[in-house]
Amino acid sequence: FTIASAPLDGDLMIATRMRDTAFKRVLRDAAPGTNFKIEGPSGSFVLHRKVEKPVVFMAGGIGITPFVSTIRQATHDKTPQQLYLFYSNRRPEDAPFLNVLTDAAKQNPNFHLIATMTEMGKSHQKWQGETGLINKDMLAKHLPSLQGPIYYLAGPPAMVAAMRQIITEA
Repeated sequence: FTIASAPLDGDLMIATRMRDTAFKRVLRDAAPGTNFKIEGPSGSFVLHRKVEKPVVFMAGGIGITPFVSTIRQATHDKTPQQLYLFYSNRRPEDAPFLNVLTDAAKQNPNFHLIATMTEMGKSHQKWQGETGLINKDMLAKHLPSLQGPIYYLAGPPAMVAAMRQIITEA
């Protein structure tokens, strides 16, 4: 579970990918108003304060949740940092918060959304954006420089490892 609400929100929103497990079936069937015991949050995943350094978020699937909060708050605060989000999903219909991020990109001239789909052949929706996996060429196409930004990664372990390798080699 990840907090997906921004500090500007009045309610706490958490997000998770719903899988067919016993726990998630109970969660799915819980009535509104059901009490839960939660612990945390733990860790620190906040936007750096070096305004001159661009931010590059790289997310796969439900790994988008910590970035949704940050991007929404930065848009609300009119943060002057350049924010780039590379967001990979199989299909547009599988992309959590894509509509929220698209709206943020329209509202915030400093936020650049680069969404990519890897399995458009299985999609029932049209897609005008990037396709394929995030790679060095895609990064170079959309970033002023691969050196210099501060990178934030979240997503499936294999994707995070691949992105870390691309960034390290750059």
